[in-house]
Amino acid sequence: MPSATLARPVPRSRMWAGRIVTVLVVLFMMFDGVLHLLVPPPVVQAFAQLGVPLHLSIGIALLELAYTALYAIPRTATIGALLLTAYLGGATALQLRAEAALFPVLFPVIVGALVWAGLMLRDARVGILILRRPER
Repeated sequence: MPSATLARPVPRSRMWAGRIVTVLVVLFMMFDGVLHLLVPPPVVQAFAQLGVPLHLSIGIALLELAYTALYAIPRTATIGALLLTAYLGGATALQLRAEAALFPVLFPVIVGALVWAGLMLRDARVGILILRRPER
C-alpha cells in the first residue's frame, strides 16, 4: 500500500504553522550562510575562538546554503532536514570542544529541533515516523 494513503491530510492551520517555522529556520540559516561567505569581523573572531581555520568559512557556507536549499524545497525537505541536522550536530560538537557557555551549545540543538518541527507540522508522514504512531 502506498505511503500516501496511510497518512491523512495535514490540517490547514498545522500546515501554516509548519510553513512559518520552516521559513524562520530557512531565513536564519541563509543569514548565517551569507555571513560565513562575507566573513565579517564577528565571524573571524568566532572561528578563532572555536579553533576553526578561517579558510574553511567558504566551504562551510556553501554546505550550509546547499542543505538549507534542499530543506526549503518540499520534494527534498526530508534529506535537507537530515543534512541540516548533521551540520548542526557538528556546530554543537565544536561548541562543546571549545567549552562554550550553555546557550552557544544549546542553540544549534534548538535550531535542529525547529528544523524537524517545521517538517513534522507540514508532512504527516514525518510525524508518524518520528512519533511512531498514526496521526490523530
